[in-house]
Amino acid sequence: MTVSPCSAEFFVYNKELYQFLVKKRAYCIKNNCTQIASIGLEIDSVDPLVVFQKLAASNKLNFYWENPSKQEAIAAIDAVTKFHIEGKERFIQAQKFIKYNLGKIINFCYANHSFSQPLFFCSFSFFDTNLQENYPFFPATVFLPKWQVTRKDECCILRANFQINADLDIEETLKILWQKITFINRLKYDVVHLDNSQPQFIKNSITKSSYQLSVLSALEDIRKGTYSKIVLADALNIQSSTPLNLFKSLNNLRQLHPNCCVFSTSNGKGQNFIGASPETLIAIRNQKLSTDALAGSAARGKTPGEDAKKANLLLNSQKERHEHSLVIDFITQKLLSLGLLPQVSAPRLRQLSNIQHLWTPIIAKVPRNVHPLQIVSQLHPTPAVAGVAPEVACQEIRRYESFERGLYAAPLGWIDTEGNCEFVVGIRSALIDTSTKSCLLYAGAGIVPGSDPQKEFAEIQLKLQALLKALT
Repeated sequence: MTVSPCSAEFFVYNKELYQFLVKKRAYCIKNNCTQIASIGLEIDSVDPLVVFQKLAASNKLNFYWENPSKQEAIAAIDAVTKFHIEGKERFIQAQKFIKYNLGKIINFCYANHSFSQPLFFCSFSFFDTNLQENYPFFPATVFLPKWQVTRKDECCILRANFQINADLDIEETLKILWQKITFINRLKYDVVHLDNSQPQFIKNSITKSSYQLSVLSALEDIRKGTYSKIVLADALNIQSSTPLNLFKSLNNLRQLHPNCCVFSTSNGKGQNFIGASPETLIAIRNQKLSTDALAGSAARGKTPGEDAKKANLLLNSQKERHEHSLVIDFITQKLLSLGLLPQVSAPRLRQLSNIQHLWTPIIAKVPRNVHPLQIVSQLHPTPAVAGVAPEVACQEIRRYESFERGLYAAPLGWIDTEGNCEFVVGIRSALIDTSTKSCLLYAGAGIVPGSDPQKEFAEIQLKLQALLKALT
């Protein structure tokens, strides 16, 4: 059933939904408890990024997610319940928070599509605690949104989540729901509003010599056997002459990087972490898991011939293949430790607009007793973003890097009520502060035996340019 403006009487006189809320309110009064009514309805096909632009408030939690190549997009607005935590138990505590709230959700849904379930949105930082006191995001955030618009192909679902307790005003709740549906349906012909201003950026450039010295030092550590690989990142701080347009940047990202996952998560205080990640940490659909081993990089060529030459060099580079194999071995061992049986495909190329990577898809079947966050906690951080061994590499990363990684290179994604999920690694990313017109762009490179400091610095610059292009 699609709810269109011509069916206003649907909510005014819909006895089924009204009686559902009356019954659940009576249950909450009798048992002195609170439940969450999750109401799902098919609506007119709208662009979730347009909904996100119209409804997302800077002082509320929100989340945007889009896979352009899969024709999937989600806008999550405000939170009906949320959870923040730090420390070594953050994945376990987040899992408990989701489980607790799943027991409170009462589903009322006229839509029956694969992408129509209530979703919990999650963001985890690279480290389980922040060293910088003023870093704007918690090491772990999970929330269930008040409003969720999902689109798969041309099918669009509105999901509204309401707290049910003794104080619930049912008539007012239905009125708010109807007003929201009417408003969103009116957006079906709208496009993302793009101002024509061209921000002028003041760049605080990354110091080339400083980064290259770090690479040389890391190579010496590798020679001594301290670790066999480390990923060293850097951050480019830019200041804009005009306010940064979050929605314009997201629109640019989805057009420039259609084969990546475009994301944005907010902290409710004016900061957003955005990006276009080429790397899936895990995706689970109907108990089938897929993950990416993504490591080893090269620039794209300017001509078809040059592009093919660079691709061939990447595929046959002993150094790049070694770096890639470290990631494959790590992922397969971690999945095996959880009782999963990974199937590894042959390495291939993942070609993006200005860079290409060695890529190996890995799949496995997930037992029902294994929670998605158990897998996330085991896989993060992979050698692709940390090093080998990860524990030692992470200690050294904090010694080498002068900035807080925060959400950079960390898991972000969603989990539905049936255990389906998708998490990406927060690379090709930036921290935007619209209030101060500032932005921090992140990029990293894997250092292994044979790494050349100049080439690693050039790789970082290449990755930063792709992000900078999306902000203009």
